[in-house]
Amino acid sequence: MTAATEYQLIASVTDLRDRVRAHIEDSDARLADLFGTDRDGGVLITAQLAGRDGMTTMDTLLPAGQSSYPALTPLVGSAFWYEREIHDMFGVIPEGHPRLEPLVLPAEGPDLPRPGGDGGPARIEPDPQALPRHTVGPGLFTIPHGPVRSGVTESIEYLVETPGEDIPHLNMRLFYKHRGIEKRFEYLRPADGVLLAERAEGVASVAHAIAFCQAMELIAGAEVPWRAALIRTLHAELERVACHLDVIVRLADGAGLAVATARFGWHKERLLRLTGQLSGSRFGRGVLALGGVTAAPRLEPSQILGAAGELDRQIGADVRLLMGTASFLDRLRRTGPLPPGRAAQHGALGPVGRASGRVEDVRRSRPYAAYGSLGTTTSSRDDGDALARLEVRVDEIGSSFHLIRQAADELDEAGSGPLRTDCVVADGRATSWAEAPQGEVLYDVRIASGRITRCRSRSASFHNLVLMHEVFAGDILTDFPFIEASFGLSVAGAAG
Repeated sequence: MTAATEYQLIASVTDLRDRVRAHIEDSDARLADLFGTDRDGGVLITAQLAGRDGMTTMDTLLPAGQSSYPALTPLVGSAFWYEREIHDMFGVIPEGHPRLEPLVLPAEGPDLPRPGGDGGPARIEPDPQALPRHTVGPGLFTIPHGPVRSGVTESIEYLVETPGEDIPHLNMRLFYKHRGIEKRFEYLRPADGVLLAERAEGVASVAHAIAFCQAMELIAGAEVPWRAALIRTLHAELERVACHLDVIVRLADGAGLAVATARFGWHKERLLRLTGQLSGSRFGRGVLALGGVTAAPRLEPSQILGAAGELDRQIGADVRLLMGTASFLDRLRRTGPLPPGRAAQHGALGPVGRASGRVEDVRRSRPYAAYGSLGTTTSSRDDGDALARLEVRVDEIGSSFHLIRQAADELDEAGSGPLRTDCVVADGRATSWAEAPQGEVLYDVRIASGRITRCRSRSASFHNLVLMHEVFAGDILTDFPFIEASFGLSVAGAAG
């Protein structure tokens, strides 16, 4: 990793709010994360700001007994969900926040152990309370959609407020998938944390594992061998292709295109089988280890090149047919548009952001693994609708196969070099990142006495999902599955 993280201790939450706003205005940075940590003296509030040259981390202590602080959201809108999460987890009130309905915990939730404090994760019981209405008036009614929905495995409750067809407002509640991931990291040995990181967001197992391992390696001062960096990159790109194919499957299914649904489902299955052949896991789990990787791919580089080339060719042929289907494109064009200005203001991540004019991709802006040497290309669009999000993913599939072939070629040339270096993790703290298929993943990890005392895991899904309720203006109920699928996010990753 070439970019650095600067850590700053701020005197008060009020000063933190002002410093965050000034940093964003002066350096074109974006708010990447905002979270709390339980401390003996109160709640430590941490803001992560992503800039062109690296990350800036600002910490301040909200003293014990102080139950509120001036909200950051009125000044920096992207703090909206983050401050709701802090309110749910720590009970402190961001004064001036526009809406503090429960988000990641039930309305009448138990007194849970807080991240950073004593105790382990507690059981969360379902909350039967309906979500409060946002839009009221004659002829308006609400449709509770979820948490259990036909054909969808992830649980989330949507409250669709509508006069009949249009969707003026959508509300969401995530806690059905909340597993207390951050709390589960605490007191683990660093090497054991890899196993949990791989399961924080199942569709981005490799990306989470990379970000976690890199944080440990930064604390240990360990440099990953070149062969290991190539293998990490190889698996990260296989994961990216699988996720993008899954989005295409869901979009084709929503449009009733049975042949396209079957074809792209088969391509995804073949891709996952290739990943399983390389590592023994269809999801690339067990590949990452502190200091490198656990083993070399089980296929020779020439076999990887042949399989990737064949997949690339066949997927490309079916993509051209799909993107030439007028009825399909009509369902996506101008559906769920996210204006570029709003995407920039929020700092939208991954394909969602790149479909709305943003070009940030941490594989290029803050390169890690082998990305700095292989040369990553980034695709973007300005329309911001479901079609633009699909086009970005299609472009990324092509560029991912290019990276896979590059990594396989480099592995062939690298011969039989080391796959792992010693990684003795001392006490310390580090922040790391990776570009998951959904966008930037962030890990902020603290180690004391050889154990993890705090591990903040922030998925791109949490950062981006809040934007989904904003893009329904002018859209109707039958557009819902296309908008949801085009965002391509993980509810489990967002719920934590």
